[in-house]
Amino acid sequence: MVHHQIKVAQALISAITEGGRGANGTPFPNQPEKALKLYEFEGSPFCRRVREVMTLLNLDYEVYPCPKGGTKYRAIAKEQGGKAQFPFLIDENTGEKLYESQDIINHLFKNYGKNGKTPKRYARYPKLPIVAFAGTLINGARGVWVDKKIVNREAPKQLLELWGFEASPYTRVVRGVLTELELPFVFHNVAKERWQDQGPSFLRLKPGKYVPLKEGKRSKVVDVMGRHKKDIQVPYLVDPNTGAQLFESEAIVDYLQKKYGA
Repeated sequence: MVHHQIKVAQALISAITEGGRGANGTPFPNQPEKALKLYEFEGSPFCRRVREVMTLLNLDYEVYPCPKGGTKYRAIAKEQGGKAQFPFLIDENTGEKLYESQDIINHLFKNYGKNGKTPKRYARYPKLPIVAFAGTLINGARGVWVDKKIVNREAPKQLLELWGFEASPYTRVVRGVLTELELPFVFHNVAKERWQDQGPSFLRLKPGKYVPLKEGKRSKVVDVMGRHKKDIQVPYLVDPNTGAQLFESEAIVDYLQKKYGA
């Protein structure tokens, strides 16, 4: 069994390979009225591209994990869109159902960006995601295959809720487990909104008490998930099925595996 901190280190290196994408986002997102639904799996480099843009736009969305070998949401995705290909986005606000990561990215910028245009940096991805694929390998290919112990097990009645952002290595470890256990969840992006937010909560570039940007998205969630209501620390998991509320990736992973993977 790989030690948890080694998994975190692998996830950190994986994030670095993407050049910092998936860490920063707008403090004033254009959040859709109806939740975006993303069928994907953590270890897919194409899905990763979409998640990075979701963080940049600071959008919340529902995740329906579709790991290889999964039996729950792969079938639903095929039923909804006609094929088991990922990522697959359902946007009930526009009535669109989209495959192909670039098409999804263009859709997100068009409908939820500031000017409706896809920035050049996100408009011309290489056809083969070599860098992102390398990141998946560095991360131990976690979040690619279903945990065979839970195949055909019923999903919890209510979606779990996870606060984090794409590039957070601690969040990445948790998302990998959620994928392998086929646990659907709402992902609340809390992207870094300015230079003062950079760095982990215990070693931020601007020392002292954390004060979120006024009227920014973080200011609206710090009382919900901020540790001691005065800081932002991710990941943070809420399970409405049991009432569990957990910080610390290792504690969250342990909870998920005991509750849903045993």
